[in-house]
Amino acid sequence: MSCFRGAARVGICAAAYAVYLPSLAVAQTVLPGITVTSPTPVARPAPAAEQAAPQQPGATSNVPLTPTAPLSGTIIVIDDAFVPITVVTSRDILSTQGQTITETLHSRPGISGSVFAPGANRPVIRGLDNNRVRVQENGIGSHDVSALSEDHAVPIDANSATQVEVIRGPATLRYGSQAIGGVVSVINNRIPEFVPPGGFQGEIKGGWNSVDRGIDGAMSVTAGTGNFVFHADAFSRSAKDYDTPNGRQANSFVDSDGFSTGGSYVWRDGFVGVAFTRFNSLYGIPGAESALERSRIELTQDKLTSKGEWRPRSNGIEAIRFWFGSTDYQHKELVFEGEVGSLFTNKEQEGRVEIQHLPMVTAFGELRGAAGIQIGHRKTSGLSFEGDNLLDPARTNSIAGFLFEELQVTRRLRLQAAARLEHTNVRGLGLADITDPLNPVLFDGERTFKPLSGSVGALYELPFGVVARLTGQYVERAPDAAELFSKGAHEATGTFEIGNRFLAKEKARTVELGFKRAKGDFRFDASVYHTKYQGFIFKRLTGKTCDDDVASCTPVGGGTELEQLLFEQRDATFHGAEIGAQYDVAPIWRGVWGVEGQYDFVRARFEGDENLPRIPPHRLGGGLYYRDANWLARVGMLHAFKQDKIGLNETETAGYNLLSAELSYTQTFNQSGTIAQAVTIGVKGENLLDDDVRNHVSFKKDEVLLPGAGVRLFGSIKFN
Repeated sequence: MSCFRGAARVGICAAAYAVYLPSLAVAQTVLPGITVTSPTPVARPAPAAEQAAPQQPGATSNVPLTPTAPLSGTIIVIDDAFVPITVVTSRDILSTQGQTITETLHSRPGISGSVFAPGANRPVIRGLDNNRVRVQENGIGSHDVSALSEDHAVPIDANSATQVEVIRGPATLRYGSQAIGGVVSVINNRIPEFVPPGGFQGEIKGGWNSVDRGIDGAMSVTAGTGNFVFHADAFSRSAKDYDTPNGRQANSFVDSDGFSTGGSYVWRDGFVGVAFTRFNSLYGIPGAESALERSRIELTQDKLTSKGEWRPRSNGIEAIRFWFGSTDYQHKELVFEGEVGSLFTNKEQEGRVEIQHLPMVTAFGELRGAAGIQIGHRKTSGLSFEGDNLLDPARTNSIAGFLFEELQVTRRLRLQAAARLEHTNVRGLGLADITDPLNPVLFDGERTFKPLSGSVGALYELPFGVVARLTGQYVERAPDAAELFSKGAHEATGTFEIGNRFLAKEKARTVELGFKRAKGDFRFDASVYHTKYQGFIFKRLTGKTCDDDVASCTPVGGGTELEQLLFEQRDATFHGAEIGAQYDVAPIWRGVWGVEGQYDFVRARFEGDENLPRIPPHRLGGGLYYRDANWLARVGMLHAFKQDKIGLNETETAGYNLLSAELSYTQTFNQSGTIAQAVTIGVKGENLLDDDVRNHVSFKKDEVLLPGAGVRLFGSIKFN
């Protein structure tokens, strides 16, 4: 039986190898370290303890995570960052059931998901989503239409990721005004940065979920010699309709697959590489009417990406880095027996170049910094085969320059300043006036915006290994094409959406205070923040109903199928807090046992004290864990409180409890002649109380329950 064809075979092979190979093993007790790559373009040298290990050609020097942190946990603390960073490792991704990247994140402090469907679940950070949260892969945006509507998927599979990083705050200036709320950065090795030790490394992994009888599997191989290195990976997953405490959730299936191939040329001072990626998905939209119509989305994306780095370390330049991506995306929204209701497309190109200058000694301390340019072009459309188009073809062009500088004032104090200037031009066909729906006034033209953003921050090392951070940020965001020019029916959300070509720039002022401790037995990261928005763009339900065209949106005798929705602006205020902590209590058996806890909330109100809709509730969680060189065991509970701070035309959402438990075994190998490097096998249960779970952020919360009690079996094998 081939282990490289189909999700079932990949998963079964991974589990079989994981059971067989531990008998050959010799235990390794050192926990691996983690680096983060997304928060800042200013790469700093690793601590002395890490510099002892030789660095591979082309490998970047990034922010290190203490190697004493657990392999898996609620909070992973980075001690050298100006912003709170959530890191999800490949080990956490492997053990999490669900079909999207967001499932690996939604229980972390400050992060939830839109949960429109199992195949379409976009990250929500601090109550912000869609055009305020950027999802990217290896530094390049996901280039989809997921920000246009909650039923649209992000075409990045969790099994392709080696790590996921979530960044809030000033670091988002590196990526553009559409990241005003945060960045979800997926990291993988599709463009290799160095030749693996020994010339080869690979991995096979897979899992099975009881709640949806789903099976998934993936494989990856990286091999090279001399200056050339090549990479290939593939994944497949298939999940049926999932179970809830009230029975099977109809039309909640997901079938996805994809592959990627890439290669790089590496040398002592850098690398340059390219990769091609294909992503396919077919998934259902749950809900009474959607299930009756068998609504589903068929998605395909082709993406060409490239990146590279050169470290001349001369003429004042320490490193030059670049990223480029070009994407052809489309999805069809199908109903009944495969009838195409609408077609969404996105053709997009994005490039970014960053130059980091050599450290400079000044009268105030050592200065490190980087400057960059980002260019983007996007053509997006949402065409309907019945009635008006949701979005006629719209073009967005943007160019921006940004600057990051960090000053080491003393051994304990470090300062950062960043700035970004952007020029965005959006051209499309929209509505200028719908006072008379029977004779609407069209607008065919363009809008130009020049967002200007900046931030300052300070890090100060307090006693006992605690680091304090204080940041201030001013960010401007250009309205998206859909916010300006939408003018049609969207069947999946049951709305008739009308954009507003008169929208101005959205402006936000944020102050954030945080404390963290990354080393030792007690680790934590805590933040409080306050954001004031001027001209916050939102969707307002008017109370009118429409059918498939503007003419049906009359006050009397109008349509009956869709709720009319307008894009408008109001001032708003967000404030909240996030905390996650772990404490290694005491040694026991061959390892250590400990406790962990978390809490987060966000409060969002319009001017006049009116609540914003779809804001996550307060959440409080905690648990116990045990870990050693081989075993990881943990049990935890996350409680979401009742959400009764609701917006207009919104209903309250009851609280719920999520009980989870996990047990896994990892065996590493260092015997000569051993093929496998490490094997992991485990089991994880989620929602073990089989509680009714409704996500207040979801448009579908009143008619769709989230999955009930389920168990996931998982395994992986790493080769070298």
